[in-house]
Amino acid sequence: MLQIAFVRENKQEVVAALSKRVPDAQEVIDRLIALDEKRRASQVELDNTLAESNKLSKSIGQLMQSGEKAKAELVKEKTAHLKSESKRLSEEMQVFSDELQELLYKIPNIPSAIVPEGKSEADNVEVERVGEVPQLHEGALPHWDLAKKYDIIDFELGVKITGAGFPVYKGKGARLQRALINYFLDKNTEAGYKEFQVPHVVNEASGKGTGQLPDKEGQMYHIGIDDLYLIPTAEVPVTNIFRDTIIDEAQLPILSTCYTPCFRREAGSYGAHVRGLNRLHQFDKVEIVRIEHPEKSYEALDGMVNHVKGILDELKLPYRILRLCAGDLGFTSALTYDFEVFSTAQDRWLEISSVSNFETFQANRLKLRFKNAAGDKQLAHTLNGSSLALPRVLAGILENYQTPEGIIIPEVLVPYTGFDRID
Repeated sequence: MLQIAFVRENKQEVVAALSKRVPDAQEVIDRLIALDEKRRASQVELDNTLAESNKLSKSIGQLMQSGEKAKAELVKEKTAHLKSESKRLSEEMQVFSDELQELLYKIPNIPSAIVPEGKSEADNVEVERVGEVPQLHEGALPHWDLAKKYDIIDFELGVKITGAGFPVYKGKGARLQRALINYFLDKNTEAGYKEFQVPHVVNEASGKGTGQLPDKEGQMYHIGIDDLYLIPTAEVPVTNIFRDTIIDEAQLPILSTCYTPCFRREAGSYGAHVRGLNRLHQFDKVEIVRIEHPEKSYEALDGMVNHVKGILDELKLPYRILRLCAGDLGFTSALTYDFEVFSTAQDRWLEISSVSNFETFQANRLKLRFKNAAGDKQLAHTLNGSSLALPRVLAGILENYQTPEGIIIPEVLVPYTGFDRID
């Protein structure tokens, strides 16, 4: 969430930056400032009314003691009127405050200066491409056919149990899935990230804290009877661990990692591009989250990018890194790098990780601050990244490592799987 004081002090800069992703940025910011002016004016009038009421209330006793009962009664009447007026002003100010907060919740983050212009994924900028695309044998199959051939993932059984987008992993498929989770967690903890296990459902305050609500409300599974939400990513519960906290500067940075299943409705998603593991309603993901000093968050972002690169290099999967344009940027992000693995059998790139810096956007919602040596408090920066999302990594392994004799397991995973081939 943007800080209203920052917006007021840097209005034109905010409008110019926000215009990259909000067509009517000038109108939105003008409306925001107008609401804040009304709220501030109501606050001033309320403060003055309360001050006058308190002053008159003190004089009533003095007037009664001096025998001026008639004057005291007149002052009582005026005080009663002022109390009624202060109640009206308080309610009015609350309305303006609620409207201001609601509008702030709907305004996306200001993109970083290096975020490219653009409206869609077609305008994203390729930063780096690594690895050679393997030459597959004739008759190579996409992962959904490989899954059926080797009986390692059953999409139809998932439909029977729940519905489309909820696959069942079987045998070596389940073991490979578990191996990837353990491998990712080990890589993250070795890099200094502290492992957490967290709830898989969150309350509304947690969803608002990290920016999923109200922006992604229609894409989250809602448990109506308890007013809870299934998590779309571990980012939500892990970052909310630090909601409403003040951290000593010496504790920064704080590095966390977590494995969870993730749940996304993916409403409106259909077609060949969502086939198999390409897009699911339930999937597994290992996440990394950082709480950083504002002066060091972009250095930290580069470190997270290099960390994910190291994992993909060990898996020996061909990948590329994209800097997302303003039109493809997530609601809460100031800067995002996407990693994509090349699926040779599908002849297309599959997104497998997003690494983002949110600057103070989430911290302002979360009231997540740190205290420096002088005792001053300021908002921290938050960052997160997929390290990694399993479905498309698994799809990339199945497709790129297939041979006529079976699917080779990447060497780095063999100690985790206990086998080196699916056949």
